[in-house]
Order: sequence, then structure tokens, then C-alpha cells
Amino acid sequence: MKLKFSDIRSFLKRADMLLFFLCLAAATMGLVAISSATATMGQSYIYVQLFALLIGIVLYFVFTLIDVDIFADQWPLLLVAEVGLILILAVFGSDDDTGNRAWIRFLGIGLQPAEVVKVIYIVLTAKHLTYLKEYRNLSSPLSVFQLVAHLGVLFALYMVISGDLGNALVFFFVFVVMVFSAGIKLYWFLFGGAAMALVIPLAWNYVLNDVQKNRILLPYMQDQIDPTGFGISWEPTRAKLALSSGRLWGTGLYQGTQTQTVEGGLRSKHADYILACIGEEMGMVGCIAVILILTAIIVRCVYVGLHCHSNFGFLVCMGMASMICFQLFNSVGMCTGLTPVIGLTLPFFSYGGSSLFTMFAAMGIVSGIRYRPKPAQFRAYSSMF
Repeated sequence: MKLKFSDIRSFLKRADMLLFFLCLAAATMGLVAISSATATMGQSYIYVQLFALLIGIVLYFVFTLIDVDIFADQWPLLLVAEVGLILILAVFGSDDDTGNRAWIRFLGIGLQPAEVVKVIYIVLTAKHLTYLKEYRNLSSPLSVFQLVAHLGVLFALYMVISGDLGNALVFFFVFVVMVFSAGIKLYWFLFGGAAMALVIPLAWNYVLNDVQKNRILLPYMQDQIDPTGFGISWEPTRAKLALSSGRLWGTGLYQGTQTQTVEGGLRSKHADYILACIGEEMGMVGCIAVILILTAIIVRCVYVGLHCHSNFGFLVCMGMASMICFQLFNSVGMCTGLTPVIGLTLPFFSYGGSSLFTMFAAMGIVSGIRYRPKPAQFRAYSSMF
């Protein structure tokens, strides 16, 4: 019994419990917000989210114990899983009335494969960058071509099958942050910017549909795109009304006008617009709390990466941090009318079982990187930070 207690104590000391409690605080606050946002919609939402939270907690500790390097060594299988999860959408995908074929329905529960694919992509890209950095020339044309080809095929395949621009942009943002963190030469970013200037007009004319184009332009041309305010701009306008009516302390849980209105209020209040609901019922104080908690999680991921013993671990942590950072930025911008509505969840807070337990698994990977003991030659270096 004494041995078991010492094992538990050793595990809790080596695992990143600070990161775990930050994630748990975010998910708990999210549960409260979802409970209020879905008060007029039935209790099934809160039960699904609570079940996903329990799974997520288990996954956090499981992935803390598992060495992610072992998974990364099986990169061919991970690559097959990455592509396979997207191809499943072509056969079993459902749009859930969103226009994006991004969900799989199973026994009445929707699962979003992209949430898992994002984590797999981060691990694969970190493995690839580490190999190129240690055994090849990271900034050679061949190396850059391989990295861009991986992103390009994944981005194109996912967009063609699902039409989900939001998660596709997450892949792109994560890629940019990870290759920059790996130390690729800066002239490649200039070249990439020039290439994008040529590609974006082609994508605009031949890839994006009219709905996607209108969503992108809406924050800047609302009067021209939806002059009546009853079309595509309805929910963004309701979100801004919810935020403004909350003021400093909010209207109180289960008391928000936009949040609690069955007809005429926010429709995606428990998912895409959960931050607007928090702003209405918990006020600016609640929104600041959300941003601070997620910022602390991002900073903790970066901290663990800077103090780990390998390029691979550092890049995985940077990828996880960038994924949360982009989704936080998008959620804030979407609810305030500064950025387009692209249907991304607010990590740990938005309703979505697959998003929640995948985020806990992702943070478990970060915790596992901290959990691994450092080789002696790295300890002096890490003590400098």
C-alpha cells in the first residue's frame, strides 16, 4: 500500500497538474455556461458534455503516461489514420444543418473527426520537422516541398469533402507556427506570402461557394451582403447584442435575453457563440476569465515546450498552443464582429464531446512531455529558464 501511495505521489509530482487544473477549470466553467445556454433545449446537452469531460479526464492521465515519441515513430499508421478519418466523412459525414459535412452521427451522438485529425497532424508535423532539422537541411527546397505537400493535401482533401473552412484554417495556422518555431529560413515565409497572393484569388473564384464568401466578407460589408439583417448576419448581430447587454457583471445565469430566447435569439449559443452567452450572463468579467484561463493554458504549453529535452517535444507543445490560440482568437473575433463566422469551437468551453475529450487528450500529450525524465546533459540547460 505504501508503494502504491508513493507511485501516485511520484506521478502527481511529475505530471503537469497545473495544466490539468487549468483545463478542468475551463471545462467546468464551460459546463455551467452550456447548462444555461441549453436550459430551454433539454438536458441532453449537459449530460453529453459531462460524459465527454469524464472521458477527457481519463485521457489526460492516459496520455500523460504514454510516451508520444512511441506514437510518432509509427508515423505511417498515423498518416493512414489522418487521411482515413477525413475519408470517412465522404461516406458517413453529416452536415448537422451547418452546411459543412464535418460530423459523423452514431447513436444520435455527433463526432467531429477533424478534432482528432488536428492532434494527429501536430504530432506528424513535429516528427517530420524534427527529422529534417536533425538529419536533413530543414530549409532546403525538397524539405519545404514535403512539408507544404503534407499541408496542401490535407487542407484540400478536408475542404473538398467537408467544406469546413474553419478547421482547415487551423491546420494552416498550426503549420505556420510550427515551421517558424522549428527555425526555417525567413525567406520561405516571403515566398509563401507571394504564393498565397496568387492562390487566394483562384481559391476565391473556384473553391469557395457563395455562402463561404459571404461569411468572410460579412464583418466588413454587412450592409451590402445582408441589408435586412434577417439573413446571414442574424446570429453575429445577436452575439454583439448579447455581449453589450451583459456589461460588467452580466445579467445572471439563466437570465440573458439572447441566451434564453427560444425563437429569435442565438441558435448556436451553446457551440460557436458560447462566449457571447458568457458575456451576456456573466458579463465582461466572465469573458476576461475565459480569455485568461485559455491564455494561461497556451502559456503553459509553451513553457513545457521550452523546458523539455527534445526538438520534437518543443514542436508538439508549440503546435498544441497555436491550435488553442487560433480558436480563441477566432471565437473572440467572431462574437465581436471583427472576424468571419467559420464555425470553430471555443476550446474547453463550447459544447461538443469530441472537441472536449480531444482537447484533454492533447493537453495530456503536453503533460506527458513534461512527465518524461530529462537526460542528464539537458538538465543544466533547462535550469537556465
